[in-house]
Amino acid sequence: MKKKENNNGSRLKIIPLGGLEQIGMNITAFEYEDSIVVVDCGLSFPADDMLGIDLVIPDVTYLKDNISKVKGFVITHGHEDHIGALPYVLRDINAPIYATRLTMGIIENKLKEHEMTKSVKRKVVKFGQSINLGQLRVEFIKTNHSIVDAAALAIYSPVGVVVHTGDFKVDYTPVFGDAIDLQRFAELGKKGVLALMCDSTNAERPGFTPSERTVGATFDNLFEEHKNTRIFVATFASNVDRVQQIINTAYKFGRKVCVDGRSMVSIIETARNLGCISIPDNTLIEIEQMKDYPSEKQVVITTGSQGESMAALSRMASGMHRKITIGAGDTVIFSSNPIPGNEKSVTKVINELIRKGADVIFQDAHVSGHARQEEIKLLYALIRPKYSVPVHGEIKHLKAQAKIAQSLGMEKENIFILSSGDVLELDKNRAGVTGRVPVGAILVDGLGVGDVGNVVLRDRQHLAEDGIMVVVMSLDRVGGELVAGPDIVSRGFVYVKESDELIEEARQIVDEAIVRCLDRGITDWGKLKNTTKDALSDFVWKKTKRRPMILPIIMEV
Repeated sequence: MKKKENNNGSRLKIIPLGGLEQIGMNITAFEYEDSIVVVDCGLSFPADDMLGIDLVIPDVTYLKDNISKVKGFVITHGHEDHIGALPYVLRDINAPIYATRLTMGIIENKLKEHEMTKSVKRKVVKFGQSINLGQLRVEFIKTNHSIVDAAALAIYSPVGVVVHTGDFKVDYTPVFGDAIDLQRFAELGKKGVLALMCDSTNAERPGFTPSERTVGATFDNLFEEHKNTRIFVATFASNVDRVQQIINTAYKFGRKVCVDGRSMVSIIETARNLGCISIPDNTLIEIEQMKDYPSEKQVVITTGSQGESMAALSRMASGMHRKITIGAGDTVIFSSNPIPGNEKSVTKVINELIRKGADVIFQDAHVSGHARQEEIKLLYALIRPKYSVPVHGEIKHLKAQAKIAQSLGMEKENIFILSSGDVLELDKNRAGVTGRVPVGAILVDGLGVGDVGNVVLRDRQHLAEDGIMVVVMSLDRVGGELVAGPDIVSRGFVYVKESDELIEEARQIVDEAIVRCLDRGITDWGKLKNTTKDALSDFVWKKTKRRPMILPIIMEV
């Protein structure tokens, strides 16, 4: 009897483990009693102060602690900020993955790279199909985004339906496939929706986001204007529809297309195999074949639109690319906007290209994949949710969406701006944040996952700012006397040849401090190292107003 009572009192928990207060690292857990469904599992790219870090993935301690409840990962679309962390998270939480065909194709490429294809269960889901996962059921609904096969999700629980839009825009004339299924959203709205979790990326921008197809006309005009030059187009590897339009225009103008950049080649191959992109025969050529065609008959589609230092375009701009150089007579089109934080690196690449003599175009060759205010209003009007939970964005984006919801008549207390880690509990009658779970960023450096933390980053910052001084000395084990050294080696602190005097003075200061200790019978290594550090850092600070990292090394002979 008691168990039944408990069931009646159960509530749905929505727990964002990442993706709020930032763009990237999207992952949200939906929990009802003994069932957890995880929506998306993305990474984010390191901030400027994360020296040497390659990727940042979410802390999934909460899922590890509740691993028996996790029924599966449900993925909205194939962008890195929604799938990039899967290979790392699946090592600890091996649950089945559910996704549409292109999304799954891209995930499978990742799993192959990490040699995980045999160990991870996968199921490709069609639009309109529902998957039962414990006490929750998830329906995939067709939406539009800057990648094919993007889905919104209707998550059915015993207390009501939650609609999660994923990343979306309303595009009535998509390049590939059907328009967003607004009818299904309206049907759900009529039946009653408990909460709407809606993409906030463009919530500050008024109006509608233009159709992806409008970029096709822009390409036609640009190709017409630059008939006598070789054309490079830099865009996101995963923007398959954009690549399709570049290929369409190239074909129209009788140009051959070469694709460069590992991620770009991989995604286009996957999309082609799944029938998500159509490439006319004899249009694609390999880099080696470019010499067989005049430059005005070539188009190169490349990665690097965000100024990434190792991407193909950056290497071409800096002259480091083995097979392609850009110069006078080339036109480079940036078909993307800089992601916030990447502006400097994008500008650097643009300047480099202009210096090489290329003609660079970076306006009007891009449209966003995210809904603006009027599209967000349309979704609210169709779905009519009881509660609003803005997702996908920094705090300013989430607040902008909250304002939209209020302007449509939603009560302020029914709008929840969450932080990653908040536990939002809701049922038919009430909703509220009831607690927090551990969240955070796990840093990936090379093959190491989580072995670089704040302490290591602080050390790297210290080394970057002030350099290092290594003090080496040898002690006689029996007599406790200094038999060699101290010798000082510095890196990133001062240029030694020009500062011989300073280094010699520093050596004498350490020598005197160590001898004083030894004369007093102190031979404990810890104390000797601390004495060295204190004496040297005081001296260096007085002389240079810098605090390099000091590393004493003592050897016994």
